[in-house]
Amino acid sequence: MTPTARPDAPFPRMTGVPFDPAMFKDVRVNLSATERRAASLTTRRSVKKDHQAAWLAQAITCIDLTTLSGDDTAGRVQRLCAKARQPLRADLMAALGLDALSVGAVCVYPTMVGPAVRALQGTAIPVASVATGFPAALTPLPLRLAEIRYAVAEGAREIDIVIPRELALTGRWSELYDQIAQMRAECGAAHMKAILSTGDLRTLGTVYKASMVAMQAGADFIKTSTGKEEVNATLPVSLTMVRALRDFRDLTGQIVGFKPAGGLKTAKDAMAWLILMREELGVRWTRNDLFRFGASSMLGDIERQIEHYVTGRYSATYRHALA
Repeated sequence: MTPTARPDAPFPRMTGVPFDPAMFKDVRVNLSATERRAASLTTRRSVKKDHQAAWLAQAITCIDLTTLSGDDTAGRVQRLCAKARQPLRADLMAALGLDALSVGAVCVYPTMVGPAVRALQGTAIPVASVATGFPAALTPLPLRLAEIRYAVAEGAREIDIVIPRELALTGRWSELYDQIAQMRAECGAAHMKAILSTGDLRTLGTVYKASMVAMQAGADFIKTSTGKEEVNATLPVSLTMVRALRDFRDLTGQIVGFKPAGGLKTAKDAMAWLILMREELGVRWTRNDLFRFGASSMLGDIERQIEHYVTGRYSATYRHALA
């Protein structure tokens, strides 16, 4: 890890690098070896009792609490933001000895950014917005860039862009780099997460290359999925992306974050991905400036597991509603 003044010191924001296909063109990803390593992650490390509760509390701080439904309303977003402000009940907070806890961000569609910003006023919780023709990225580039500008103007501090999968599937890496670089420029001070839609990319080699191109173009985070694909975040795909992130750091000295999204629903999922980050990159990559979950229902299950830790009893899932 790049040395810093203290272990939790923030890293400089990454700037990207000129397009360089030599960084990825000859890379091959061994599927069976990747699957074996991914399968071993959750069997080699066991986290129990006090330590598990601490890991789950940490996981909460890394959640991008998300609503991306066609029937979203300002009222639903406001209720989600209330949960973001206090993701755990007060009695559970007290039992864990926590004074304050909040999620990493609230993620919504561009038209819901305004209501989210107002609902989170007075907190440090950022509003993230999907953009660029989410989830398919099949609108013309000028419209995708305009959507970023709109979300930023509404107050979004993080933008989750979607890459056009055609460019990755056909190996048009220079074009992909140029489009992502334009998106990064439109984000301005807002951090940009590049969604690769890995379930559509077919091979781990393509996932690795798309990860590298997105980072070269200036993505602050690389993200697995929109949550709308048939296959979303998996441990083998995530391992491939994390290895690309590590290679990029070693080659350029620049630090990029990682966000798995789609299909992550349980506290067990949270533990598995935290173990991945700790094993592959170290403890520093389990903090929310470098790691996020794209999830909503995961929070309810984490709260339920923490209640079991505190009381010794499992409660019904309906007692942990999000909004």
